[in-house]
Amino acid sequence: MNDMDWVSQFAVSLDELISKVTTVVALRYVIFAGLAWFLGYVVMKRRWIHRKIIERMPTMTDMRRELLYSISSILIFGLVGTLTILVALRGSTLMYWDVGQYGWPWFFASIGIAIFLHDTYFYWTHRLMHHRRLFRWMHRVHHLSTNPSPWAAYAFGPLEAVVQAGIFPLAVCLLPMHPLAFGLFMVWQITFNVAGHTGYEFHPRWLMETPLRYILNTPTNHVMHHEKMSGNYGIYFNIWDRLMGTNHATYEDRFRQVTSRPKSGHELGAERKSKQESDTKAEPMTSHSEAVRELSIEEY
Repeated sequence: MNDMDWVSQFAVSLDELISKVTTVVALRYVIFAGLAWFLGYVVMKRRWIHRKIIERMPTMTDMRRELLYSISSILIFGLVGTLTILVALRGSTLMYWDVGQYGWPWFFASIGIAIFLHDTYFYWTHRLMHHRRLFRWMHRVHHLSTNPSPWAAYAFGPLEAVVQAGIFPLAVCLLPMHPLAFGLFMVWQITFNVAGHTGYEFHPRWLMETPLRYILNTPTNHVMHHEKMSGNYGIYFNIWDRLMGTNHATYEDRFRQVTSRPKSGHELGAERKSKQESDTKAEPMTSHSEAVRELSIEEY
């Protein structure tokens, strides 16, 4: 597409534009979260259960709540995305429409820079939302998922959803980005977001024996954040958590423990825990979720 082709894609009524943008966000969520759920909780459950970080399955009640809050987040993302496009069409951002304007090297570099920008933005806004005066209003909803499923990827309260969507205008105001480059950045975002909430550790055990452990984040890292309610604030990388000393002290040991479990004989133990939780209607988890409403997790 040339520049006029891209602009023409957005030359529709405001209602149509909101509908288009929201539909794209919704489809991306349903495809990626749905595929992760289908694989991890249906088709490959028995094969992967030894890599389940928390050795029980989230309840149906938890997943329904995650899905409902994600729907509200998708609507907010659609609105913020639409506003970002409208501002871009007025020439008030650095978004450009012709790849030739900056060339293919910058096209791909802008994606990488946006990823690092988002990781920084996420770490600091995430950590800020754990402040005791903000947590109840900004971040409590997401932490109701103490044993998250892929559907938790967008399970935010309205205020947090606005903060999460802030990366849309921030990226195109700070970086020259082509719409396709921004779209690829969003695919990266949903992929890692869903992966971090699957509840399964997919990285190899040797990761913690290499320098990559200082850079890459893992599902274990993020699931521990949900489980313990503080620390481990990063999304894509482990750089900020290590620089600021906010990794849980037991993170690397927990990763090694999860990735060292034998595959054979592990299925029944995990499924028995899941059944016991279901039979008791997850009372410990429910009381823990209720406690989240009153707690401030991080004091500054």
